[in-house]
Amino acid sequence: MELRIEEKTRLCVLTGAGVSAESGLQTFRGQGGLWEGIAVEQLASPQGFAQTPQLVWRFYSKRRRLAKEVHPNAGHHALVEWERRLGDRFLLVTQNVDGLHQRAGSKQIIPLHGHLMETRCSRCQQIFFDERTYEEEPLPRCKECEGLLRPNIVWFGEALDKRHLERIAEFMQSAGEHLVFLAAGTSGQVYPAAGLVDEVRRNRGKSWLIDLEPPAFYASRFDHVLQGKSGEILPTLFRGSH
Repeated sequence: MELRIEEKTRLCVLTGAGVSAESGLQTFRGQGGLWEGIAVEQLASPQGFAQTPQLVWRFYSKRRRLAKEVHPNAGHHALVEWERRLGDRFLLVTQNVDGLHQRAGSKQIIPLHGHLMETRCSRCQQIFFDERTYEEEPLPRCKECEGLLRPNIVWFGEALDKRHLERIAEFMQSAGEHLVFLAAGTSGQVYPAAGLVDEVRRNRGKSWLIDLEPPAFYASRFDHVLQGKSGEILPTLFRGSH
C-alpha cells in the first residue's frame, strides 16, 4: 500500500516512543513504569522535582546518556527526506524528547513534550542546549539568577506550549481536505496528541497509522492502518508519489 502525495498535499506526521524504540532506546513506560523502584510519573513531575531534585536529575542524566548511545534509524531518515521534498507542506510533531529526529536532520519539527538535551532555569525560564549529566551534588544553578536548573521537559501536570498547539492547528486547518496525517509508533494514550486524528477527520483529511501493535481503540479512528516497524514501512510508504 502506498501513500500518494499530490501537488497540494500537506503532510503532518506524529511520532511516539515506538519510533525511538526501533533505534534501541528503552521506554520506561514499557518496563512497568518504574526506575529504581520509583514510578516514572513521580520523577517527571514538578512535585517530584521539588521534593527530590537530585533523584530527578539522576534519572534524566541516565536518559541523556542512553540517548547519546543510539542513532536515528531508517524511519527518522525517511521523514527528513520527505521534509526536503515537501518544504513548508510538511510538519513533524513528536512526543519524543530524545532528539533523534533533530540528529537525523529534521528542521520543521515541534517537540511537543520538550527536549532531553535542553536545560531550563526554574526561576528565569532561560533555556539552553545541554548534554551534561548532573548526578552528584551540588545541583546545577542558573548563571544569570542562581535559580535551580531543570530538564526542559513538559512534565505531568504541566501545560504544553500554546505556540506549538497553535502552529499544529494552523497547519491542519490551512490544509483542509488536502491534509494527510500520519501517526507512527504512538499508542494514542496521551492527549492532546492522541486527538489530532479526530481533528483530521473534521478537516476532511486522510489519516494513516503505523505501529507494531496498534491498539484497537486508536486504530479504529484511522482510514488506513499498517502493522509493522516504522523504520521498515516509512522508507517505502511514499514510493511512487509525486
